[in-house]
Amino acid sequence: MEGLDITNNKNQFRCKKGQQFIMEGAPVNGLYFILSGKAKVFRTGINGKEQIVRFAKDGEIIGHRGFGTEEYYSIGAMAIEDTTLCYFSKNTLQQALYKTPSLTYDLMLFYANELNKSESKVKSISQMTVRERIVDTLLYLYRKFGDVNGYLNISLSRRDYANHAGTTEEQAIRVFSVLKKEGLIFTKGKKIGITNVDFLKKDISEHHYYLGS
Repeated sequence: MEGLDITNNKNQFRCKKGQQFIMEGAPVNGLYFILSGKAKVFRTGINGKEQIVRFAKDGEIIGHRGFGTEEYYSIGAMAIEDTTLCYFSKNTLQQALYKTPSLTYDLMLFYANELNKSESKVKSISQMTVRERIVDTLLYLYRKFGDVNGYLNISLSRRDYANHAGTTEEQAIRVFSVLKKEGLIFTKGKKIGITNVDFLKKDISEHHYYLGS
């Protein structure tokens, strides 16, 4: 790739589980790439309630929505397991974008795809019941992280599930209880497994959200 080699200007560091590495409202200073591990991206909603925007895994970018004209991060980010991150400063990336057209083009396509997904989610979630939002979250996590020994390959609290689905922890627990009684999921502590993915998809099939690969 022609242009500026930004690999010489990267910073790599590790975050322990539960460690926050982007503070909501802090000045934007660059982009973070996950080399290994998992993180949650969130923002503060009404009455200070945490709203999880998405989860991120190996190879994904965090903090990109603050990159550009924004001066402050509109989201926070926290490691949900021990995670290794790679950080590039805002100045380094801006220089690379000026000097490397192919990088600029790829980033433009990335932003367009992120915008499409965001608009699709807003439209679908607004029309879903609490049960459908919980099911959607389960399928999203399955699609993103897969499973290990039958359980989703991510360990989350019931509150995390609720904060991603846009509901309360109590409602999420009730929905999980119903899904378990219906034989659609099984649990072991924090771990949740999906009995039949295709059958669970039928719950939200009319919304056509996160049903693809």
